[in-house]
Amino acid sequence: MLMKKVASVFAVALIATATVFAGEVKLDGVKCVIAPKPADASKSADYKDAKVYFCCNGCAGKFAKDTEKFATKANHQLVATKQYEQKACPISGRDLNPETATEVNDVKVTFCCNGCKGKVEKAEGDAKVNLVFGEKSFAKAFKKTAEKSE
Repeated sequence: MLMKKVASVFAVALIATATVFAGEVKLDGVKCVIAPKPADASKSADYKDAKVYFCCNGCAGKFAKDTEKFATKANHQLVATKQYEQKACPISGRDLNPETATEVNDVKVTFCCNGCKGKVEKAEGDAKVNLVFGEKSFAKAFKKTAEKSE
């Protein structure tokens, strides 16, 4: 009986902690992964141990059918919502130099050197986003943000 009560209290605390963390995602200015419309907190999907957000259920369905096709934009959104944070240069994987900070699609990104920064700044449109948030670069440079303990 005591074990059941302890387990119940633990389960409630775990859910409360998860809810607090999940509620911290700010979607101000964040766009849907599929369409260029504002993301809605009630329209989401689990992705890379975090959540990506959509404008509608139709976009959520498109993402579910072909996650790989939308991976770069989903990775960008994970950083924009602060669920993932930069730990290394997305081009080289080396340590970051704060003097190389710039913005890529409204997300602050830092590089190891001006050479890597220049490579990204020379790219146009989607190519720029792909260089920083493509699957290989994302795996090299970004890690899940540590959950805050209460």
